[in-house]
Amino acid sequence: MENLEQAEEIVMRVRHADGRWSARPIWVVVIDGAAYVRSAFGHRSGWYRRVLAKAATEIELGGAVVPVRLVPVDEPALVDRVSEGYRAKYVLSWPGPVQTITGPEAAATTMRLANVGEVS
Repeated sequence: MENLEQAEEIVMRVRHADGRWSARPIWVVVIDGAAYVRSAFGHRSGWYRRVLAKAATEIELGGAVVPVRLVPVDEPALVDRVSEGYRAKYVLSWPGPVQTITGPEAAATTMRLANVGEVS
């Protein structure tokens, strides 16, 4: 997870039902060796809804594209730790967006990256 820990952002790629892929930059934090992402727009985000519907998902990092599985996190203490991770990593450069990504709407979309690089 070293690359994920050092990355300012990754590119999240999610497959649509028609087979095409959409991509967007997304912030990532690593807590206790596991990587986490959130939807800044909460449940309204199309990529987040497609992931919940089990769409194929990949990340681009350092020129490589690898498959991932995203697992929703519903443990309040861990969600809080992820919020703290976002604050520690991004608040100096992006104070406004950090307020959004750590707010309740975005925090409710916390997901752990699992099976990074494994083909399912």
